[in-house]
Amino acid sequence: MRRPDSFIETLLERTIFASRWLQAPLYIGLIVAQAIYVYQFFVELWHLLGVATGYVTLSKGDPDLSTVIMLSVLALIDVVMIANLLIMVIIGGYETFVSRLNLDDHDDQPEWLSHVNAGALKVKLATALISISSIHLLKTFIEVRLPSTTYKDSDVMWQIAIHVVFVFSAIALAWTDKLMMANAHTEEASKH
Repeated sequence: MRRPDSFIETLLERTIFASRWLQAPLYIGLIVAQAIYVYQFFVELWHLLGVATGYVTLSKGDPDLSTVIMLSVLALIDVVMIANLLIMVIIGGYETFVSRLNLDDHDDQPEWLSHVNAGALKVKLATALISISSIHLLKTFIEVRLPSTTYKDSDVMWQIAIHVVFVFSAIALAWTDKLMMANAHTEEASKH
């Protein structure tokens, strides 16, 4: 039987538990960053529309129109993927570390939110980082062929190496999460 806590101990425990709310302003800051990415998306889209309609003319040293359009579309995808990453961090992090979101009866509740935990969130974030890294790598592979490229071979090799590290990290996180879930299920089964 546990003895009753002293007043100081109870106050300390409640203060420590309440300190999780210090993270709330961080998530609000990420919401502001999300708004900046929305703005960036529309700047990129406006540029793409200008190029596609001929309103923006290409200079002599610019790549051909199809390459410029492809790079612009990849830039849009990149912005969207980073925005998705922000949403996962904002919603998943808040739900996991600050407070539950009372969305059980909301029609638009994301499917992944119903089973979010720190391990699953890490794997989702690692997967998102791999996707973003893939887009950057694809853009580099396209840009490296251009006569006006500023990329050196070492730049491309570093990007590939970083991407591979992201992939192996995601595999390690997923494997660790799977082992932890299996151990939790084994411990739960042994209690019954």
